[in-house]
Amino acid sequence: MKHINTICVQGGYTPGNGEPRQIPIIQSTTFKYDTSEDMGKLFDLEASGYFYTRLQNPTNDLVAAKIAALEGGTAAMLTSSGQAANFMALFNLCSSGDHIVASSTIYGGTFNLIDVTMRKMGIETTFVAPDCTDAELEGAFQENTKAVFGETIANPALTVLDIERFAAAAHAHGVPLIVDNTFATPVNCRPFDWGADIVTHSTTKYMDGHGAAVGGCIVDSGKFDWLAHADKFPGLCTPDESYHGITYAEKFGREGAFITKATAQLMRDFGCIQSPQNAFLLNLGLESLHVRMKRHCENGQAVAEFLDGHPKIAWVTYCGLPGDKYHALAEKYLPGGSCGVVSFGVRGGRRAAEAFMKHLRLAAIETHVADARTCCLHPASSTHRQMSDEQLLAAGVGPDLVRMSCGLEDAGDLIADISQALDQI
Repeated sequence: MKHINTICVQGGYTPGNGEPRQIPIIQSTTFKYDTSEDMGKLFDLEASGYFYTRLQNPTNDLVAAKIAALEGGTAAMLTSSGQAANFMALFNLCSSGDHIVASSTIYGGTFNLIDVTMRKMGIETTFVAPDCTDAELEGAFQENTKAVFGETIANPALTVLDIERFAAAAHAHGVPLIVDNTFATPVNCRPFDWGADIVTHSTTKYMDGHGAAVGGCIVDSGKFDWLAHADKFPGLCTPDESYHGITYAEKFGREGAFITKATAQLMRDFGCIQSPQNAFLLNLGLESLHVRMKRHCENGQAVAEFLDGHPKIAWVTYCGLPGDKYHALAEKYLPGGSCGVVSFGVRGGRRAAEAFMKHLRLAAIETHVADARTCCLHPASSTHRQMSDEQLLAAGVGPDLVRMSCGLEDAGDLIADISQALDQI
């Protein structure tokens, strides 16, 4: 299977003769073995298999294999949420005393995870604007930097990351680039093709697409040479005494070391695994992802163009607009479309933005995005309310910003709903 449309439908699982056509839900906490020796091989990582769903589950692994194929990676694992995916991807490389370079316009929840919670764990972060100068990007690195992190399309600022430039900077310092590809999905951008090393997803968003199942995913490109930078990554390149001295980078190579360590070590200890039922629902969403993304992008473009010419709208951010600051980068990285999310400012600031949303009839106010149904949010008073005004401005999330996630409805109905709501303020 070479085409992404086919991978969406059939990737990850090929049933044998007489086996179920749909991925089976293995709704079991544990698995039975004939001898202690058989199970011991699993605990020693000498054999593949399952012994407890807190670490791995067959349903999850089949769906993860599909996402790995979609992204062009070599290994993947599902997590309980996108937040868990980002935390585990970073914590798999970092420990107390280490440092991260991250884009300042990332999702507010991820910003809080990195800047507050992981800082309490002794992991420091330097944030840089996605369109910072080369000198500013270079100046953010330290001797103890272990990773660079950004989002393909930032939520909700909708900045587009120059993946090649950030990858080159990361590699010059011997560290991987981790890219959250939630908004673009592999249908519209595959960061590995542009030099990224690890990709994360909140599968809750477009991949599920129906507001049914919370989840996340981490995908490894299998390209980063951990052993070439062994001094930076002792967790991957020195023996793990909790697994009888296994050195992941030596035993599992570039293709499997990162995900094996994340599974055997971090999932073992944190247990933030996606439920098999949610993985099953996720796979149903993946089967139509390539069809849905086209419609989301068409609706997002139509709404953005309508808002761009409306007198009650102060500004519109959507990289599909020719005048958008990130249009050139979008043409490079997202030639087939970006996403269905449009950010804009209502004239009159915070109060006007809240009044506008109050009058919407078709679009629902939700702390959600990238769904089949159109939803709307005022981030400064919800998802980003933990951030100071200075941090909000740095993240590109002003008090007047409204984030609208255009669903799969008719574009004419969405525009009519927006128009009547604007008429009432």
